[in-house]
Amino acid sequence: MRTLVYTAEIDDRFGAGKVSSRIGLSSPAKLYNQQTSLFDDIAAEHAQEPIHCVLVDESQFLTREQVYALSEVVDELDIPVLCYGLRTDFRGELFIGSQYLLCWSDKLVELKTICFCGRKASMVLRLDQEGRPYNEGEQVVIGGNERYVSVCRKHYKEALLEGSLSAIQQRVRGTVEE
Repeated sequence: MRTLVYTAEIDDRFGAGKVSSRIGLSSPAKLYNQQTSLFDDIAAEHAQEPIHCVLVDESQFLTREQVYALSEVVDELDIPVLCYGLRTDFRGELFIGSQYLLCWSDKLVELKTICFCGRKASMVLRLDQEGRPYNEGEQVVIGGNERYVSVCRKHYKEALLEGSLSAIQQRVRGTVEE
């Protein structure tokens, strides 16, 4: 079966035109940006050789129009589309692509991540060079000195309030060990 894989042009942390998993698997991918006409691109590929599935990584970077175009791929071309990406940014706000995927998707499956405390991690902290969390600035920064950590909502709020994730981690670990 032929799968067409896409990833965001702006995210080249693992190499341009490549999707990589945390366990080391990778696949070549077509790049998309905000001007990419996904329906036209997929329809043209499908006309050359049948496509059985489309996988879109970093789908939080899709535009509203691209999410709609992917729904047209499903409805008009009868090709399943699987999208993977973050729901919210480091400010706790929806990405545009995620917003419309949440609105228009036929099915939602959440891949769960765990906070250091053991709870479900539903938030993302952006840490500066010194490891201090902050929630101001550009929504998307690729290749900077920032680091991202998945945490539960409680520890997201505490880290921003206290200005330190490590202090909270130490406090929680101390409580667990006692």
